[in-house]
Amino acid sequence: MIKVARIQNWIEKQGPVAFSIYAIFFAFMTYFCMYAFRKPFSAATFKEEAPVSLHWFGPLLEAVDYKIMLIIAQVIGYMLSKFFGIKYISEVTGSARATSILALILFAQLALLGFAIIPPPYNILFLFLNGIPLGMVWGLVFGFLEGRRVSEALGAGLSASYIVASGIVKTAGRMLLEAGISPFWMPFLTGLLFLPLLGVSVFFLNQLPPPTAEDIALRTERRPMNGEERLRFLKLYFPGLFLLTFLYMFLTAYRDFRDNFAVEIYQGLGITDPAVFTYPEALISCIVLLMLGFLMRIKDNERALITIMVLMAAGSLLIGLGTLAFQAGLLGPVYWMILVGAGLYIGYVPYGCMLFDRMIAAIGFVGTAGFMIYVTDSFGYLGSVFLLLYKNFGGGQLSWLDFFEGFSYATAIVCSVCFALSAVYFHFAIVRKNRTARAAG
Repeated sequence: MIKVARIQNWIEKQGPVAFSIYAIFFAFMTYFCMYAFRKPFSAATFKEEAPVSLHWFGPLLEAVDYKIMLIIAQVIGYMLSKFFGIKYISEVTGSARATSILALILFAQLALLGFAIIPPPYNILFLFLNGIPLGMVWGLVFGFLEGRRVSEALGAGLSASYIVASGIVKTAGRMLLEAGISPFWMPFLTGLLFLPLLGVSVFFLNQLPPPTAEDIALRTERRPMNGEERLRFLKLYFPGLFLLTFLYMFLTAYRDFRDNFAVEIYQGLGITDPAVFTYPEALISCIVLLMLGFLMRIKDNERALITIMVLMAAGSLLIGLGTLAFQAGLLGPVYWMILVGAGLYIGYVPYGCMLFDRMIAAIGFVGTAGFMIYVTDSFGYLGSVFLLLYKNFGGGQLSWLDFFEGFSYATAIVCSVCFALSAVYFHFAIVRKNRTARAAG
């Protein structure tokens, strides 16, 4: 039997490089496994394999595509989980994180069993139940990593998990479908394959020691935030936080559309190879990690915060420029998907790992980055639901590919402008804070 104390003592004795490798690996594997319980169903189109009618739900829902209803159901559950997580993640203590991760994912797996057993279209309810627990897993995993002097490296490594995992679990799902597995049983079986690896990863992740005194000195103390502290934080920085939340709705909707309908988009491009869901995402994760990796070398928190926002704005512009190059015939379809994916994740990834971690350190507010991660996530998935409804009712005449191209331009313009404005706002907010601190001192 592995002695927990021996593992913890070993970790504490290691240098920052060995500690970072250990933390990144087990955080990566934990969140990577979570995707096996969330995304495999999107590998099916539910048309060629199993056409489903929604006429039992009335004339309004009969007009909604079955797969869109599945995605909306899961996203609504996921979104509600994010809203609940605003309170839970900002208050949860370290001792409860590992147990919570395992309990939440086991609940999600049982929901996938219900999705397989209950006939369509009534099994839509189980995708909603599947999404409810999964929305809190990111905050629980990131809670092990935030507030450390190497948080950028840890967060970037963790973020690579969902870029890579989404493609791999869809590839696994397509392979199961091609092997003759029903599209309704495929998600449950995919999750079952990853369950043992999840348990091992959570165990070792739970052995990470808390932040050191040096970590606290460099990145500000991190502690649970009560309702009064959360409200005060929002009031103090509302304009900038509003801009970041608004544009995140676009980024999340864009990311979810590209992710959930990758099969349909690639089919529109004339590509059907299951491997296409994996190798472009692996390349994208490498590009994003290289672009964001240098940020950990910036010691000054204010400079790092503004640099992050400028880099995120550049990623947003890349989405539009990449789409323009593809439509002009300068890029092939796979290279286009790689380029817009890289731009998307350069803007998207910092939200979940380094943007708010650096923000709290720069403004000196004692709290937890998990609070704002979950505020933006909550509204982000609300934007995803609105986009799906608009595609079904307002953009139904467009193909998945044409709709994706148009939305790429909208995302690039809105997000680039909002990132620039938020960078200006927080620069002057920090200047005011420093001026007040000097006057008081």
